[in-house]
Amino acid sequence: MKYFCLLLSCFFTSLMFAKQVVISGTISDAEGLPIELAMVHVKSTAIGAQTNDKGKYTLSVVANDSLTLVFSCLGYNRVEITLDMPQNDFTLDMRLRPQSYELQETVVSANHIRLNTMERISQGQGRLSVDATGGSIESLIMTAGTGVASTNELSTQYSVRGGNYNENIVYVNGVEVYRPLLIRSGQQEGLSFINPDMTAAVHFSSGGFDACYGDKMSSVLDITYKQPQSFAGGMAASMLGGNVYVESATGKFSQITGLRYKQGTTLLKTLDTKGDYDPAATDLQTFMTYTINEKLSLNFLGNYSENIYDFTPTNRETSYGTMDNPRRFTVYYDGMERDRFSTLFGAGMLKYTLSDQADMTLQLSGFQSQEEETYDINGAYFASNVMTDNSTETIATGAFLQHARNRLISNVFNAAIAGNIKSGRHAVKWSAGMQIEKIRDRINEWELRDSAGYSQPFNDETLQVIYNLSSRNDIQSKRLYAYLQDTYKFRSAWGLFSLTAGLRGSYWTYNREWLFSPRASLGFVPSDNQSLIFRLASGVYYQSPFYKEFRVTETDATGNNYIALNQDIKSQRSIHVVLGNDFNFRMADRRPFKLTTELYYKKLDNLVPYYVDNVRIWYLGENTSYGYATGIDAKLFGQFVPESDSWVGLSLMQAKQYIKGEKVSMPTEQLYNFTLYYTDYMPKTNKKLQANLRVIWAQGLPFGSPNNEYKPLFRAPAYRRVDIGMTYRLWGEENRERSHSFLRFFKDIWVGIDCFNLFDIRNVNAYSWFTDISGTQNAVPDKLTGRQLNIKLVATW
Repeated sequence: MKYFCLLLSCFFTSLMFAKQVVISGTISDAEGLPIELAMVHVKSTAIGAQTNDKGKYTLSVVANDSLTLVFSCLGYNRVEITLDMPQNDFTLDMRLRPQSYELQETVVSANHIRLNTMERISQGQGRLSVDATGGSIESLIMTAGTGVASTNELSTQYSVRGGNYNENIVYVNGVEVYRPLLIRSGQQEGLSFINPDMTAAVHFSSGGFDACYGDKMSSVLDITYKQPQSFAGGMAASMLGGNVYVESATGKFSQITGLRYKQGTTLLKTLDTKGDYDPAATDLQTFMTYTINEKLSLNFLGNYSENIYDFTPTNRETSYGTMDNPRRFTVYYDGMERDRFSTLFGAGMLKYTLSDQADMTLQLSGFQSQEEETYDINGAYFASNVMTDNSTETIATGAFLQHARNRLISNVFNAAIAGNIKSGRHAVKWSAGMQIEKIRDRINEWELRDSAGYSQPFNDETLQVIYNLSSRNDIQSKRLYAYLQDTYKFRSAWGLFSLTAGLRGSYWTYNREWLFSPRASLGFVPSDNQSLIFRLASGVYYQSPFYKEFRVTETDATGNNYIALNQDIKSQRSIHVVLGNDFNFRMADRRPFKLTTELYYKKLDNLVPYYVDNVRIWYLGENTSYGYATGIDAKLFGQFVPESDSWVGLSLMQAKQYIKGEKVSMPTEQLYNFTLYYTDYMPKTNKKLQANLRVIWAQGLPFGSPNNEYKPLFRAPAYRRVDIGMTYRLWGEENRERSHSFLRFFKDIWVGIDCFNLFDIRNVNAYSWFTDISGTQNAVPDKLTGRQLNIKLVATW
C-alpha cells in the first residue's frame, strides 16, 4: 500500500511541475461574430474552458502531449482539432458553422439561440422587398415581428399585442427617437427616422423586455447603425422616391451618410378623394465614429428631416352600404391643405473602455420638432341611395367649412452615463440620466357644417360651429431615470440557463411621480434536446405621459372647447407575463425551419382611454379605465424554397378595457392577424430572377360613433392586402471580372416591378359621419389605396 501511495504521489508531483502550454483564441460564427458560452475542452478529459461575451477563451494543457481539442456550442456544428505535442503558448481561433447550412438571404436565423424576448431580425432582401412605404424597417417588423399588427399601408406605425402606436419605443444606437405629434393621417407621415441603408442590426421585443429599455408598455425596437470597414455605397430609385448612401473608413475615422426622398403621389392618387397631391419628404442622416485611442472612441449621430404635404382636393365619391341597400357619398371640394413637419436630431457618445470586462459611455442628445398644420377646405356633400337602374335618391345634403392653424414645437434634451461590467458569468448593465422636455402647443381649428340650409347645431340667434378646439399651452418638465441589470448564464446537467433581472426607476417633475419597474426573464436550452428553447419573462412596465396623454378637452361658458393639462395624470401600467418557445427542426429535403410560439397576458391599470382616427390618437386625458390583453402568437420561419427564407404567422388576441364599469374592446383589439412573407426564385437563372409576396389578413379595428368615440361598439371590415414584387439582377460579380466600362464599379444592379394591393381590395381606415333626413347617423368608410404598379432600380458599389 505504501508503494502505491508513493507512486500516486510521484504522479501528481509530475503533473504539478509539468510544463503548461496556454492556448487562447476567439470562437466566432460564420459571419465573424463572437459566440458567447461556446465550449473548448480536451477530448476524453474534464479540462476545458468557456468563451466570454466577446468569444474569447483561455485554456492550459500539458506540453509535449498529443491531444484533441473539441469546439462546440448549442446550435453549431462540433469541430475537433488534433495538436501534435504543443510546446509553446499559441493562439487558435475557430469559426463554427450553424448546424444547418448557411442561408444566402436569411431574414431571421433559425439557428440563433434566443434566451430572452428580444429577437434578432436581419433585413434580408432589404430594398428588393415589396413595400408600399418604400422599404422601411417598420414594414419588415409588421410581418417578421411576433405579435405585430398594421392596418394602414400608408403608415409605418404598428400596434403590438393590443397596444397603440404610442406604446412602442424605438432606439437608434441606444438613443430614443421620437415622432411628430400633430400627424393625423398616413398621407402626411413621410419617412420614418430609421434609415434601412445605414442599419447593421435590428432587435425587436413584443413584451417582457429587459430593464435597460425605457418606459413604454408594448414593445421595443432597437436599431444599431453600421460602423464601416471600407468604402461602399448604394442607391435606389422608384416611383415612390429614391435614396443614396455612402460609407467609408480611413484610419481612425469611419462614417456612413444616407439621403432619402419620398414622393408618393402615384400611390395617393388611388384614394377615393381626388385632387392635387404633392407630398415631399426628405431625410439626411450621418453616423460618424472616431477612435481616439485603444480605449477611447467618439460617435456622432445626426439627422435632419423635412416633410411637406400639400393637398388641393377636388372631389370624392365613395360607394358603401350593403348589396340590398347600396349607397353613394359624393363631395365637391374647394380650398387646400399645407402641412410642414421638420425635425432636427443630434447625439454624441464618448465611450471609454476600462478593460476587456468593463466600459463606460457618456451620452448627450437633443431633438427638436417644428410642426405646422394649416388648411381651409370647404365642400358640399350629397348622400344617395342607389337604385337598381343606377338612378339615385338623395337622403342627405350639406356643406362644411374646415379651418386649422395648428403649430407645435417640442424640444427634448437628454444626458446620460451608462456602463457594462463583465465578471465571470455575470454581465451587469447600468445607467443614469436626466431628460428635459419643452413643448409649445398652439391649436386653433374649427368646422362649420350646414345641413339642408341650417347650421348645425341650429341656433336662430347666433351662428354656431359643430366643432372647435383651441390650445395655448407651454410646458417644461424634467425626468430622472436609472436602471441596474444583471445577466447570469450557466450550464448544468439539465442544459444552458440564462437569467436576467433588473430594476428601473424614474421620476417626473410635472406630476411628481416616482416609478419603480422590476423585470426578469429566464431562458433555458435542454442539454438532451438542443432544438428546443424555452423562455419565461415578467415585469412591470409603466408608460409615463409625454404630452398627448394628459391633454383634457374642456368647454368654457361660451361653448368653445379648449385643451387643458391634467397635472393629476398618472403613468399607465402594464404587468407582462410571457411564456415562449422556439423549436428548430428540419423537413423537406433537410431544409431548416423554426417555429416560435409565445403565450402572453398583460394586466393593464391606470389606463387613459383613447380612440384612433386614421393614425391620430385622441386621449381622454384622465386615468379612468383598466383592462387586460391576452393571446397567443405563432410564427414559422423556414426555407419553403431551398436557400430562400419565408415565414408565416398567426396571432390570436383578446384585449378589453373597463370604462366606468362598462366592458368594451380596446381600440386596437384584433381577434386574429395572419401574415405571410414568401420568397422564391427561378432555379435556372442563378437566382437572378426573384419574387417576393407579402400578405396581411387581420380583423378590422373597433370604432365608436360621434360623442361616444371612447367606447367602440362597432368594428371595421377585415384588413386584407396582397403585395407582390419581381426583381431581376442585371449586373453582378460575374460581370465585373470581364468588364472595362464604368459598370465594373458596381457590385449589383437590380431592376424590379411591384404590384401593390394585387386584388384591389379597398380597405377601410376610418369613418366620416353625417346625419340623413330621418335623423339617422351614417358612417361613410374612408378607404385606403387601390391597386398600383411601382418600378424600381437598386444598385450597390
